[in-house]
Amino acid sequence: MAKSKEAKEIVAPPVPAKASTKKSTPTAVKYYLFAYNALSTIGWAYILILTLVHVFNVDGKSSSVPTAATTASSTLSRLFSSVPFLRSNQKIASFSGFESRLPSLLVPFFRRSATTFGRVGAVTAIIQSFALLEVVHVLLGWVRSPLQTTVMQVSSRLFLVWGIVEQFESTRRNPLYTSMVFAWSFTEVIRYSFYASNLLGYEPQILLYLRYTTFYVLYPLGAGSEAFLIYSSLPSSSPVPSWSSWITGMWKPTDYARAVLFLIWWPGLYVMYTHMIKQRRKIFGPKSKGSKAN
Repeated sequence: MAKSKEAKEIVAPPVPAKASTKKSTPTAVKYYLFAYNALSTIGWAYILILTLVHVFNVDGKSSSVPTAATTASSTLSRLFSSVPFLRSNQKIASFSGFESRLPSLLVPFFRRSATTFGRVGAVTAIIQSFALLEVVHVLLGWVRSPLQTTVMQVSSRLFLVWGIVEQFESTRRNPLYTSMVFAWSFTEVIRYSFYASNLLGYEPQILLYLRYTTFYVLYPLGAGSEAFLIYSSLPSSSPVPSWSSWITGMWKPTDYARAVLFLIWWPGLYVMYTHMIKQRRKIFGPKSKGSKAN
């Protein structure tokens, strides 16, 4: 009897692994996601190259770019400007004082960085707006990314592009716009090319390393530039918001709302920054003996 039991156990069909129960991504969806990531890589690479060309005046045309450039889309601009939260006629202080403290060698770069919007402003707004599709990808289950994180990242970028830069002319002349776009484009070229390679079945080590290393510099640069661009849209008539500034009309309710966003940007930066550090440790940290053999 014991032998028959053993025989039955041996010939019994194996229980399928949990991984095998997962539905594979349809081929058409894979092709679409590859096309999306490949085109996004090209778009952000174009922005990155054009930004560097402008700041370093590679083509000799940087001096002819007007300081007050047109916005990305007049139609969308009118739509967003109808929202009270996004309206303001306030100006920020000039950067002449800061420029006077720079070494003479850096002054031309600083001045050109104040006109970068004229070169890349429209295309940046358009390409960044396509990131809304990433929320759709998560909702459809095509991408296994947390919905809340994806929505927060996409909405914060769109708020900067359409709610701050598009609505406040002074932010378009702010050199921090250049540092923000540089950080965004550099990061996105790495990220989208990494995703596109994975969809083809490859995982280039150089892209893996760059994706989980460059954030040490690019994330604080980008998020810090975002925060101070929001800050630059606040009224300069009263340095510190108070009840008197509220009563006299120096600070409107929308100004207070943007000030709150400026304050919460920093803890958000800390949370995302430490999260990326933990992710890097998981990938490049010491592996167990069993994992080394794989």
